[in-house]
Amino acid sequence: MDSTPHFSPSLLQKPQTPYLLLDLPTVTTAYQALRQAMPDVTPYYAIKSNPDKTLARHIASLGGLFEIASATEMDLLKEIGVEPSALLFTNPVKMPEHIQRAHAAGVWRYSFDSRAEIQKLAADAPGASVFVRMKAPAYDSAVPSEGKFGVDIDRAAELMSEAVKLGLKPYGISFHVGSQMESPKPWDVAIEEAAKLMKLLQARDITIEMLDIGGGFPGFYGQELPPIAAYGDSITKAIAQYLPYKVTLAAEPGRYLVANAGLLVTTIIGVAERGSKTWLHLDAGAFNGLMEALETQNTLRFPVSDSLGRQDTRLYNLTGPSCDSQDSILFDVPLSKGLDVGDRVYIHTAGAYTTCYASTFNGFNIPETFAQ
Repeated sequence: MDSTPHFSPSLLQKPQTPYLLLDLPTVTTAYQALRQAMPDVTPYYAIKSNPDKTLARHIASLGGLFEIASATEMDLLKEIGVEPSALLFTNPVKMPEHIQRAHAAGVWRYSFDSRAEIQKLAADAPGASVFVRMKAPAYDSAVPSEGKFGVDIDRAAELMSEAVKLGLKPYGISFHVGSQMESPKPWDVAIEEAAKLMKLLQARDITIEMLDIGGGFPGFYGQELPPIAAYGDSITKAIAQYLPYKVTLAAEPGRYLVANAGLLVTTIIGVAERGSKTWLHLDAGAFNGLMEALETQNTLRFPVSDSLGRQDTRLYNLTGPSCDSQDSILFDVPLSKGLDVGDRVYIHTAGAYTTCYASTFNGFNIPETFAQ
């Protein structure tokens, strides 16, 4: 999705920065495009990508459901009227107390990928429906996965059999191809592997009800991307080609739904010439809003503009307010010549994994969020 939201001047001119602006109509457009591209896939918004309550209410009003990684996220969603029974608890490794709280509240579907997790679920959520996290095929992404979760299909079949023996109900299979995946190809390979796992489970007299194809659908950071319709077409064809029987389909979109709706408004607090480079020190950096700059070694290229808006530009390095030298966002960014202390820099495509990653390191503020 490559549309740029337009914010009212009053929102752009709030006196205290940094702050995050969210354009809810942009979220609506993304949600509708996703539903049109994959009408048979139910979206469960990954609340971790941006847990703002106004945003969550808006997604719920569109008919969106939610996936959670903790009981704390469940509590947030309960506050806005979401029934726990509608949630998917997709974190494959959960704190026992969180399982207990979720089970008591009515959450009934849980992910796992280890024997230890099965044992916790059997003890703390007896009789729960479970889905095994399958290892996704390795494929380059802009925000790569480190292989923290997932098992191969033979191990997955063994674990599901163990879960059944402990009184848990075999519900489904899940995988996650990696965040900011700029090609639909990994889903094709993962769905083929999921089909093989379904057949292995059938041989053990286990039939599943759900396939969760995870998240990874990308936000637009100014690069060339296939449209979401291309992802939908590829996924739909793979499902029809590979799956041995019909199941309900779920997905976990996060970044795709909310990244492009966000604009991080920052103020320049310092300008410094260092060698041949000019550094702009902003009041928001990697530690209080832009952690993905560090996570991707500054390769995630947030689009940037400024309050001067001049055609005459020069290259700047953008860094944050803390005393940590790693607190830098982007290098060699073209912005207006003559930027100075007090001018504003706007970080676009900032709706996902910004405020939720932020800390008060060195005493600097987490950006407040405003929605329009």
